[in-house]
Amino acid sequence: MPHLPLLVFGPRSLDYDFGPQHPLTPRRFGPGIELLRAVGAEPGLEPEPATDEELLTCHTAQYLEVVRRFSEFDHGWMEPEAGIAVGGDDPPFHGMHDAAAAVAGGSLRAVEAILRGDVEHAFHPGGGLHHAMPSRASGFCIYDDPALAIARARRDGLRVLYVDLDVHHGDGVEAIHAADPGVLTLSFHESGRYLFPGTGFVDELGEGTAAGTVVNVPLEPDTGEAAWLEAVRSLVPEIAAAFGPDLIVSQHGADSHAWDPLAHLRNTTTAMGEAARLVDAIAHRESGGRWLSTGGGGYGVYSVVPRSWSLVWLAAAHREVPERLPAAWRDHWAGDAARYGTASLPTAFVDPPNAGDPASRAQDAADRQSRATAATVRETVVPALLRAAVDRGWWDPRTARAEPPPAEAATPEDSSPTIVAGLDAEAWSRLALAARVIAPARPGNAHALVGAAIRDGARVSAAVAPGGVAVGLAVSGPDADGDGADDLLALGVAPPFRRLGLGARFLAEHLAAAHPGRPVRARVGVAERDVVDPLEHATRIAIARRLLEGAGFVVDAAPDPVGRVDPLAIVGVRH
Repeated sequence: MPHLPLLVFGPRSLDYDFGPQHPLTPRRFGPGIELLRAVGAEPGLEPEPATDEELLTCHTAQYLEVVRRFSEFDHGWMEPEAGIAVGGDDPPFHGMHDAAAAVAGGSLRAVEAILRGDVEHAFHPGGGLHHAMPSRASGFCIYDDPALAIARARRDGLRVLYVDLDVHHGDGVEAIHAADPGVLTLSFHESGRYLFPGTGFVDELGEGTAAGTVVNVPLEPDTGEAAWLEAVRSLVPEIAAAFGPDLIVSQHGADSHAWDPLAHLRNTTTAMGEAARLVDAIAHRESGGRWLSTGGGGYGVYSVVPRSWSLVWLAAAHREVPERLPAAWRDHWAGDAARYGTASLPTAFVDPPNAGDPASRAQDAADRQSRATAATVRETVVPALLRAAVDRGWWDPRTARAEPPPAEAATPEDSSPTIVAGLDAEAWSRLALAARVIAPARPGNAHALVGAAIRDGARVSAAVAPGGVAVGLAVSGPDADGDGADDLLALGVAPPFRRLGLGARFLAEHLAAAHPGRPVRARVGVAERDVVDPLEHATRIAIARRLLEGAGFVVDAAPDPVGRVDPLAIVGVRH
């Protein structure tokens, strides 16, 4: 396997061109690719147009016909259709179909190289056209190459985590895969209250069996690098650990930068580079290193985009970031930069704190609100056990080592599980854990987490099948809220043992061994699900309510802010 990540770029990358006045200009490839070459990258895959059959996995046949018709455009007037309009965000240009299909083809061929095992990582800076919808263009995007790459991986049965770091909500990828529980889309962006496309709010969670696989973190205008990076550092590792992806696809739009002319966040290349390294680490920890990264937005053509692209590639190459930009690169592009309105080029790959700007009350207020939003998202979409593990120091998904595969559990036909309440650390160490009982998704990680929880005072009860395999688990954590209640953090049963009444049996024994006189609280929402084969959200909640009420819990709707975001979420208390 080649040591360096595959870089996707070729002559056709320059064909995706809406004209000299358009913000998304192919001029970015000049300084961008030259700086990538300066840090050691060399293009290894030239994009060629995807076939109609490939495009039809995410787009409609009628839409392809519309794009082909606009591809004959040559300086005139055509009636707007399917989001394409003269003078609009997506104006027609001659050869539009082939140019857009080539962007799609670049990401498709890159993900196929990853699926074959030719490379671990691939970076397509001209990709990341995340706004395109199945039947219309949107936000400078004709065909949705990240969504198409995800669909290609899904064809091979891989579960995909999509991480979108562009300043704009990744609405097209979300919409195309929102009904598929095997794809989780996670987007960090400026709030749609203030910025295109006007979507991506925290209550967009997905529906039905895919509820919980749509995650949005809308940030306030003026949010700075610290609050942005805190949200990414917290949510990406925890959501990845809970979901257990086989492949990560990420979009690294540079338009969240403080200098970007089209948006209002105050991010830095420093934070962007760290975020890329975090995604790389999660890919190695969760998905065997399989990672396709793309570019995206970013309209600081000379001052920001080239540095952002280089930092993504350097993260994928596991190379240190040079201290200074090459003098020859700066000399080469200084004239062009000045001609297009950038008076001077930066001297370093990374920025000074806050991009060199002084702090302000507006930024402080934005940071506070954005941190609160990220906290609400985390409480809603990250399983309770995983949140408790991180908060109480039991297990950290950012540093945990890869654990062995799950144990094979006996089936109900040839076994009758024994219920063991109040396991100690030694007894737990002698047990294996079956797959899909509790979070994290990787059973080895879940086993390590539970062991640490027991050592810190958590109570754990298990349903143990012959051979010493835990096929059911209940975990109660010590009081974390200061109100004297214990938290029922997890209750799960391996798939072959579900619908046999096992959960109710060992929950009853688990509660019988609880601290006398102390209430037990359980919170159940969209995060508590089998991530591989989830039930409808309403069905999950109905089962949880019935189970809790049968064990003596009084169950009510979850209070705000979680109840506002996930109206089906519940809280049960047993005195």
